[in-house]
Amino acid sequence: MKIAMFTDAYFPRINGVTVSVQSFAEGLCKLGHEVCVVCLEYTEEQQKSSFFDEKTNDEKSPFKILRVPSAWIAFSKEDRMMRLDKWHLVKKSMDEFQPDVIHINSEWTIGYFGAIYCRHRHVPFVFTFHTLWEDYLANYINFVPARGLKKIGMEVVRFYLKRADVIIAPTKRIAEVVDRYGIKRQVNILPTGIPDSKLEYDEKKSNEVYATLFKKFPELKERKILLFVGRIVKEKNLPFLFDVLEKVQESQPDTALLFVGGGPFLNELKELAKSHGLEKSVFFTGYINGNDLIYFYKMASVFTFPSKTETQGLVTVEAMLSALPVVAIGEMGTIDVMQGNNGGFMVKDDVEEFSQKTLELLQNESLHKEKSEQALEWGSKWKISYLTPKLIECYQKAIGICKERESK
Repeated sequence: MKIAMFTDAYFPRINGVTVSVQSFAEGLCKLGHEVCVVCLEYTEEQQKSSFFDEKTNDEKSPFKILRVPSAWIAFSKEDRMMRLDKWHLVKKSMDEFQPDVIHINSEWTIGYFGAIYCRHRHVPFVFTFHTLWEDYLANYINFVPARGLKKIGMEVVRFYLKRADVIIAPTKRIAEVVDRYGIKRQVNILPTGIPDSKLEYDEKKSNEVYATLFKKFPELKERKILLFVGRIVKEKNLPFLFDVLEKVQESQPDTALLFVGGGPFLNELKELAKSHGLEKSVFFTGYINGNDLIYFYKMASVFTFPSKTETQGLVTVEAMLSALPVVAIGEMGTIDVMQGNNGGFMVKDDVEEFSQKTLELLQNESLHKEKSEQALEWGSKWKISYLTPKLIECYQKAIGICKERESK
């Protein structure tokens, strides 16, 4: 099967959509399918800040990558938009590729042109509803009333939901949103899988990673580490962890908090740590290559996840697959991933409860062991090798629906 995956977010831009597209594209290639990812070019500055070179990395990819020239967006430093005068490049490339199905993973310019191409060329159209724009737009646009932003966010997504042959939602909660938007269609629930390659642990590499880390942060040695991995952005509710750390340190003073990741909120978060007087207990690595994250999961004591806006929470799954117990606020995607206290503890948005459960894992060795084993078993449901065949079923269903429609 020839599959084109359209996305407005791809490396060096890192988020859940990026991970989903790459993971499934690799999984599809391993099963003998031909994949073309249509995405944006990023600036040299963006590539350098993420230690990423588009040309080198794209050439190594097991699937084809079509980069479309892009332009800046006024309301987001991290994101780009496709140059509208370059639409013909997409059209020409897709005409040559001749996809059996197009899978749209975003709702911005690349996603829009993918939807238009499907309509004009009568190609089966699969859409994954990754992002709850009615909530996220408020983090980027502050000159429009919140009620108006929710309406805009809903209508943007409805454009794709109404036109797709098959709709995919990464979680049950997102599937319920489809119904709330008035789209009375079957929704296929398919979470993003974690590639087996992200879980490969090399002893020599680990020594190099830890030597570099402890050289930069010698204060981390011999301490119990609370770990956060992800983009450093306002919507992740990250300052919450400073209050948790202060509470935990009352009983466990050797505890430190490590943030792994970069983002536009990083400098402000560092200043907030200083204002809490936590300079000697809170550390920031900045961007880390995805293949090296396993070493950070393995060195930590507890994975602490305060975000309340995740549609999936893939890093929570990565932590579990690394046998790292999780303490997370039980909202949005975290509910779908943990489904209770599987692999750790799912708690309310409450510093006291979050801190207490974190302390239990730090101080009770048998409980920590039990939750580590449980996390590893529970997380296996999100392996890409398990989920890719289910995605193929969605593609086959879309092809069947399209054929039936065209025959009428």
